[in-house]
Amino acid sequence: MLFRKIMYICIYKYKIGKTHKFMNVKLRLIIMNFLQFAVWGAYLTSMGSYLVSVNQASHIGMFYAMQGIVSMFMPALIGIVADRWIPAQKMLGLCHLIAGAFMLAAGYYAYSAGTDVQFPLLFTFYSLSVAFYMPTLALSNSVAYFVLDGAGLDTIKAFPPIRVFGTVGFICAMLLVDGMGFQTTYMQFIVSGCLGLILALYAVTLPNCQVNKSSDKKSLVEALGLRAFTLFKEKKMALFFIFSMLLGVSLQITNGFANPFITSFKAIPEYAASFGANHANALISLSQMSETLCILLIPFFLRKFGIKQVMLIAMFAWVLRFGLFGAGNPGNGVWMFILSMIVYGVAFDFFNISGSLFVDKETDPAIRSSAQGLFMLMTNGIGAMAGTLGAQAVVNHFTYSTEYQGEFYTVGDWSAVWYIFAAYALVVAIVFALVFKYKHNPAELK
Repeated sequence: MLFRKIMYICIYKYKIGKTHKFMNVKLRLIIMNFLQFAVWGAYLTSMGSYLVSVNQASHIGMFYAMQGIVSMFMPALIGIVADRWIPAQKMLGLCHLIAGAFMLAAGYYAYSAGTDVQFPLLFTFYSLSVAFYMPTLALSNSVAYFVLDGAGLDTIKAFPPIRVFGTVGFICAMLLVDGMGFQTTYMQFIVSGCLGLILALYAVTLPNCQVNKSSDKKSLVEALGLRAFTLFKEKKMALFFIFSMLLGVSLQITNGFANPFITSFKAIPEYAASFGANHANALISLSQMSETLCILLIPFFLRKFGIKQVMLIAMFAWVLRFGLFGAGNPGNGVWMFILSMIVYGVAFDFFNISGSLFVDKETDPAIRSSAQGLFMLMTNGIGAMAGTLGAQAVVNHFTYSTEYQGEFYTVGDWSAVWYIFAAYALVVAIVFALVFKYKHNPAELK
């Protein structure tokens, strides 16, 4: 009897200790993900308005395009270093240290220059910062997977709830910048830089991730995932990647131009005092909230309609996203803005998740990771870069900078701008529906 009680006590303490260990691991990764995306959220949706305020509106596209440019090569190069020589958590910390330092340098330069900011120097500091930040998106995932595996947890079940806190961090940073009145000031760079340095220190305290010291080294072609380009020999895959790039054009447009657009209503007396015109970030944060919730809808839609139909839903959601911006205003038309923010979750998540699933199902396991990297390259790299540069040309044609009550705003025919983007997304969706022949049985996903 006594022996049985001792056994029960030991088992109970073991289970409590194991649960505590799992909770501790999850909490540490939650903090990492929260900070990871808070660094980005501090400036990503409001930087355009700051550039407008210092009369640099014509360069917004270049700033956002740089994220796509560096995403073409920096994640792969940093990934090679993390795989072979420097543990991923230390590489994560080092990248955030460098990125945070350059972001602070951008903020300090902007502070010292005041309204006389010059594009070359600010852009250089910013570019060096994002060059080291963008690889951390993949590094943070690698660290999380390694730590969860080490703790004996199922990454498929354990990671998504942890990753959600990344979006929470993004939203919190957006609202902080909005609430502190930093949407149109250099302080958003200072906030981002400080958060980056905090994460740099925190990252090196995370469990150690082993490097691959195997003598079987991959070639540079394999390490960079270039073998995945052989998929272009298959018509189905070539069409998919081409449409991924075409849809990727839409991804960064609202990040770069939504805030300047909504804020521009402050130059119109009728809307100058409206909540939306004065708190664009708070309004845009609904997009990230929608993104979080829409992730939960994806399994149902995939089972109900299949992969191609879900991709089409995402494409038509982009049409609505842009069209509602063109028709709305922060006054009696604010409901259109709100609906546009809600639609964003469908537009962004549905294609990214269903596209990733398509790649997973249709590629050989030997190059599956490289194929996923190619998918991201086409959407977030080439597509996003082309989209922001193209969008800048459209915005420059239909709008202009003006000074109103001591502040610069980008005003003009914004409706035409958004309708052009909506028309582009509609053409891509229709051509995709007609050209991309892919039959998938939704029952396979049940």
